[in-house]
Amino acid sequence: MNIIISNSSMQPIYEQVVSQVKQEILNGSLAPESKLPSVRELAGELRISALTVKKAYDTLEQEGFIVTVHGKGSFVAGVNRDLALEAQKKEVEKELDSVIKKAKSCGMTEEEITQLFELLMEE
Repeated sequence: MNIIISNSSMQPIYEQVVSQVKQEILNGSLAPESKLPSVRELAGELRISALTVKKAYDTLEQEGFIVTVHGKGSFVAGVNRDLALEAQKKEVEKELDSVIKKAKSCGMTEEEITQLFELLMEE
């Protein structure tokens, strides 16, 4: 796995792990039934707490992306890619809705929000 942790990110480290593992599963880099590194292995590799990796793996398991077999390890679940992508789109939609509401509460007009969004999309 190719996971890069950004200590300067506002996103919690476990969420960075979750999103990058999801991305590798969805783009096919991690095939169904592939064995993931153990919690301790990944923690050592990333130089983060084993508890952080455990929280990430627990989240991935709750969302159906991985399966953990006690005594054997964690494996990529047989994920329905279309369903998983749709779930991610819903998550993005929810976050965008939250940001738009926040922008409006700060007094921004729809035109200002659209201009800001277009500017950010160019980057």
